[in-house]
Amino acid sequence: MKLPESYYQNPDVVKLSKDLLGKYLFTCIDGALTGCYIVETEAYNGIIDRASHAYGNRNTPRTKTMFLAGGISYVYLCYGIHEMFNIVTSVEGQPHAILVRAIEPTDGIETMLYRRGMTAFKPNITSGPGSVAKALGISRAINAVSLQSDTIWIEDRGLVFSDEAIGAGPRIGVDYAGADAALPYRFYLKGNIFATKPNK
Repeated sequence: MKLPESYYQNPDVVKLSKDLLGKYLFTCIDGALTGCYIVETEAYNGIIDRASHAYGNRNTPRTKTMFLAGGISYVYLCYGIHEMFNIVTSVEGQPHAILVRAIEPTDGIETMLYRRGMTAFKPNITSGPGSVAKALGISRAINAVSLQSDTIWIEDRGLVFSDEAIGAGPRIGVDYAGADAALPYRFYLKGNIFATKPNK
């Protein structure tokens, strides 16, 4: 069962970021199905969040996707190398987004290995947002695509974790954000081999 559009239009991006842990993310790119469940996320709280691309109501050709209604993909290029997959949330005009930092593969693992140029299954196959996108075949070609589509979507399969099993801490690589860099907006499954270390 795909998560409905209404799920993504919740204005509480931090709550959603935590709730997405254990949700199943699927892609069907060039006929190849890959799937996983989400084990690490980061919340970006729109125009008031110095770590967000949309801080200060910055609406540019890159960020315009963030200002659309929640329930679509936001894919951008980082450091000119890595594609980064985010989930746009909240209502139109409120540019919230959640970065998927790490996933645990479940379907299409051979395809993921091929895309990552790997011969053996290791945790770094889908650890870190650049690896997530590459393994799942996500690129800017599917920026602003609906999560109700048959290209990329998220399902609730009843996998839930207790609050004790979920860690929270500062986001990674946002030192430029001043005090906002310390906000506990990164959520992860404690001890998961795919999540960013340390993850106790």
